[in-house]
Formats: sequence, C-alpha cells, structure tokens
Amino acid sequence: VQLQASGGGLVQAGASLRLSCAVSGRTASNNGMAWFRQAPGKEREFVASINWRGGSTDYADSVKGRFTISRDNAKNTLSLQMNSLKPEDTGVYYCAVALRSTTSRTTDTFRYWGKGTQVTVSS
Repeated sequence: VQLQASGGGLVQAGASLRLSCAVSGRTASNNGMAWFRQAPGKEREFVASINWRGGSTDYADSVKGRFTISRDNAKNTLSLQMNSLKPEDTGVYYCAVALRSTTSRTTDTFRYWGKGTQVTVSS
C-alpha cells in the first residue's frame, strides 16, 4: 500500500488549503483513514480521522470547526479541507490508513503512512 499526500504549501494566516492523499496498492476492505501532523521539535499529533463509509469523523479540538476530512472510496482518496489557517497549524501533514474501520486518534492504530506534505502558515 502506498500513500501520496499533496496540496501543502506556504500561506498566510486566515487562508485555506486542501490536502489530498492518493492511496494505491492493496488495501483492507474496511479501513479507517486519518491525518496527523508534526511540527518541528514536536511529536506527531492527531488532526482528523474518518471511518470506512465516511459517516463517522473525529477532529482534534484545535482544528474542530476549521478543518473537514472526507474520502472518496471509489477514487481511493482522502482529503482535508483546511480553512482559517493559523501559524500553529504549521507542520508536515501525514495521511494514514488503518486495517479496520475506525476513527482512532492514536498513531499505533494506523498501519500505512504517507511521506507527508509541508504546510507553513505565516502570521
């Protein structure tokens, strides 16, 4: 399974970005997906997750109301719409796939990871 994240960039505070993650290769038929991020010098942290059918989502408190996670199972893609970006949203954003349908917040739940895409928000 390969995951390729894209859509990052350098933006000013208040701007929007949309991240995408393309999933290729064999995947479990019933898998949850998630976005995590890692700022310089900090541990990787949970951002958002979504279950297999997309009917259940979870968000970190810091992004709730500003970010929206979605998926298109027909296209094997995961997206993260990020609005009202803040400098503290800066980091490398990683997409991840679990082997079961879940909205977990823990990294150990997710088996496959992409290489990440850089998001930088200037003040």
